[in-house]
Amino acid sequence: MVLNHIERTPEDVFVIEASGVGKVYWDGGKTLQVLKDVSLTVKKGEMLAVLGPSGSGKTTLLNILSGLDRPSEGTVRLEGRELHRLSERQMARVRNERIGFVFQFYHLLPEFSALENVMLPARIARTNGAAEEKRARMLLDRVGLSGRVSHYPSELSGGEQQRVALARALMNDPAVLFCDEPTGNLDPATGSEVAALIKDLSARENKTVLVVTHDENIAKIATHTVSLRA
Repeated sequence: MVLNHIERTPEDVFVIEASGVGKVYWDGGKTLQVLKDVSLTVKKGEMLAVLGPSGSGKTTLLNILSGLDRPSEGTVRLEGRELHRLSERQMARVRNERIGFVFQFYHLLPEFSALENVMLPARIARTNGAAEEKRARMLLDRVGLSGRVSHYPSELSGGEQQRVALARALMNDPAVLFCDEPTGNLDPATGSEVAALIKDLSARENKTVLVVTHDENIAKIATHTVSLRA
């Protein structure tokens, strides 16, 4: 269950709306209830931090809200569209065009340079190459890596790799940025820098951000926080 005490008004326009979301897994004939009756809303431009102990279903919730998984019950809407009524092909297009992802582990392609990794979502969407390279370079500059565009992941520190991943997540100008423990693989100092960068970029790019985290630094700078109970 989400403990959500964010005050809303009838005039609010929500980018994310979840109502009565539940998730059940079956294992050897037994059921495991991971989420039950989760409801929350996120307005455009907000940075929402989802907190909770291990096993409370934070990552499962993120996967459902972002269309990576489907709920067993309840509804999820992104920009007014009910995600889980979409076909797999439609959902893949939404994830590519309207959603950006940042994970604890950077998932950069080792054979691609920083610039090539950032441009990957644009290549999948088959957009204009010259314009997208310009945007990729601009994003790498914004995350402080203008001098590292030709470097490969093995030549970058963990913090630098996460900055590349953040730039990549913003490449296709998504409506929402979903972050799953984005500082969890970093030392405290570097984690604080990345947390501040996520907040800064969300403001500059006017992005809605939902971040699952144990990191109190992120919780402190988020617009709102909600908590999951195990």
